[in-house]
Amino acid sequence: MQRALVLRRTRSITRRLIVDRAMATLFALATVIAVAPLVLVVAYIVVNGVRGIDLDLVTKLPAPVGEAGGGMANAFVGSAILIAIASAVALPVGILAGVYLSEFGRGRFAATLRFLTDVLTGIPSIVVGIVAYTLVVVPFRSFSALSGGLALSIIMIPTVTRTTEEALKRVPTTIREASLALGVHEWKTVLRIVIPTGLGGIVTGVMLAIARISGETAPLLFTAFGSSFWGEGPLKPIAAVPLQIFQYAISPYKEWHDQAWAAALVLMLFVLVLNVGIRSVTRTGFQSRGV
Repeated sequence: MQRALVLRRTRSITRRLIVDRAMATLFALATVIAVAPLVLVVAYIVVNGVRGIDLDLVTKLPAPVGEAGGGMANAFVGSAILIAIASAVALPVGILAGVYLSEFGRGRFAATLRFLTDVLTGIPSIVVGIVAYTLVVVPFRSFSALSGGLALSIIMIPTVTRTTEEALKRVPTTIREASLALGVHEWKTVLRIVIPTGLGGIVTGVMLAIARISGETAPLLFTAFGSSFWGEGPLKPIAAVPLQIFQYAISPYKEWHDQAWAAALVLMLFVLVLNVGIRSVTRTGFQSRGV
């Protein structure tokens, strides 16, 4: 009896070990399959982009068609301007909406606002470009940096709103209750206690939104339109890196193709450094304060 019981237990343990190793192998294989496309895309961009990177890329204007040299300095400056305009519009709206949904949003109106935010997140960016074209470009009768920035801000708002709401919901309720128990007004509790505690998540959401709009091309085709020169004002066409990459990629000139790959590499590195740097800084700041 004892020998049969020991044998049965041994078989059960062996079976569990086999299942455990099989599942671990399956999970590892799934992880490799999920990460492999990202690694391949990054490697392909690096291989093709390195040969086109030089100082002229970020310091000179595009050369005329058929001439060698030139760069995409106007596109990098234009992208920075468009991101600044979009952030100036989207961040106050998105953060305040997220604070409302997290701290005060109750009932049907809040549920409707969450639903509309989720719907807006899934709207194709080209549709946003058409809307901005109708609302801004047509009335002003000109493509412009303003219309491009507004189109990108529409894409940013739902991301910032939802990440802000989720970041503030993670703040422990006991912190709010402690502040209110000391006689602090609710709006002061939100402003001075809740928001600073959830600041890391809010900043992460903002960076994710900026990273997304940094590579958007479709809305800019209907709004910013592109330019071969420096920006002449908020109501004039302006260049942008993803837009110029698209224009260079469909051209028949090899040198423009090389510059497009190089610009794609710079854009990818910018997004990577931005996310890693901000997360590192915010994490260090919170650890130093003991949060």
